[in-house]
Amino acid sequence: MAADWKQKCDSQWQLGAHGVPMPDSTDWKSAFEKKPFKRNLLQNPSPYGVNHTIPPPEPPQSEMPPPPNQPPQFEPDGNFSGWKTSTEVLPYDTSGIPPGVVVCHLPQYRWFSLEQCVDLKAEGLWDQLLDDFQPEIVIEDWYEESQLHKSIYQLDVKLLGADGKTVIKQHTYNPEENLECYSHTWKKVSHVFSKYGPGVRYIHFLHRLKNQFMVEFFNTKVTDSSIIIKTSKASVK
Repeated sequence: MAADWKQKCDSQWQLGAHGVPMPDSTDWKSAFEKKPFKRNLLQNPSPYGVNHTIPPPEPPQSEMPPPPNQPPQFEPDGNFSGWKTSTEVLPYDTSGIPPGVVVCHLPQYRWFSLEQCVDLKAEGLWDQLLDDFQPEIVIEDWYEESQLHKSIYQLDVKLLGADGKTVIKQHTYNPEENLECYSHTWKKVSHVFSKYGPGVRYIHFLHRLKNQFMVEFFNTKVTDSSIIIKTSKASVK
């Protein structure tokens, strides 16, 4: 029976043809049912209810402040189940204000962080695959070009060891936006981990989005985040 499940996995993903180690000790029934390859391992990849194939919604054009009896909004709207979220309030930037000038409103910026930690073995992968074969791990993300600030998005992805703390490989991305001309679209971010060494058991995925409050709340959205394990690995050159 175990051999049947092993054969099903081989047929489904062509593991033998790709040189993937297939030890008998692997729970092949569980691997087949969990389908760890070529699917998104992140939960709730589009928490704002939008996707990158449709242009991001335009921000409201109203310049009227909200009614006085309406509490101000400081957090984004969305369904963030599956994500651990946190907010960092940034200090006001007064560097461009001449001495003695009174300013009624200054924008207040906040980093809104969303993070997940993926347990690769719980998702159906096995030790020999991760340690010896080291399949490519493909990261993809799409963030809104909100133009709220020159820095509106940060990505930090870590490949972690069995203790969930030891960093084996890390990828960070902190782009700077061009605010000289108006553009409002989705921007793609991608990275492929390969030949990262043995011991990887978890992937910690974190992105930070900059939000702004000045009379009204404006945010930067993100969508279609993904972690995908491929049945291939980088060729040795």
